[in-house]
Amino acid sequence: MRLCAVSSFSSLLLLATPPPVSTQTTPPGFTPAANTTLDVYYGAQYISPGLVVRKSVTQKAPIIGLTNSTLTGKYILAIIDIDGSQNSRPTTVLHALLQDFTPASTTQNGTSVLTTKATTPSSYFGPAPPAGAPPTHRYVFVLHAQPANFAVPTAHKQAVSSRFGIEWARFVEDAGLGVPVAGNWLQVKSGDSSR
Repeated sequence: MRLCAVSSFSSLLLLATPPPVSTQTTPPGFTPAANTTLDVYYGAQYISPGLVVRKSVTQKAPIIGLTNSTLTGKYILAIIDIDGSQNSRPTTVLHALLQDFTPASTTQNGTSVLTTKATTPSSYFGPAPPAGAPPTHRYVFVLHAQPANFAVPTAHKQAVSSRFGIEWARFVEDAGLGVPVAGNWLQVKSGDSSR
């Protein structure tokens, strides 16, 4: 009887203990995962990881940066729709692959801003998921340190050019990008025709 009481008390403690908090700032299952939040602003709208926003909010390129971090050197940013499709088949859609981000002398709400004048290898275009399944698309932002003499690996030139089918984990390995410095993601509902 006493053992049951101890066992029951232990079970209650287990139920009352909150699960460990994940610090992952990219969607579950996305690789390579990031554990530091990339600050993303569309105008004054701050994007916390997983936030659902209207398509109209995302049509101009965002401001990005980091809080409580000192950055030096150059960085590359990828924005990837991981719920895209082509010819009714699931695939990824590259919404931006921009290089040469460097620390600016400006801040936004405490964020040390990164800027670039580059529009390559793939310029930014805002989310516009078509009506249908899935009901919501996830857009992942991943920031990596940019290696010296960065170039799109030959095996990935077609995906970067067409914007369809980028395999980001392989791209990272082939381009020698290393682990992400920071990441974030947002969601836009399919068929959102708001302007």
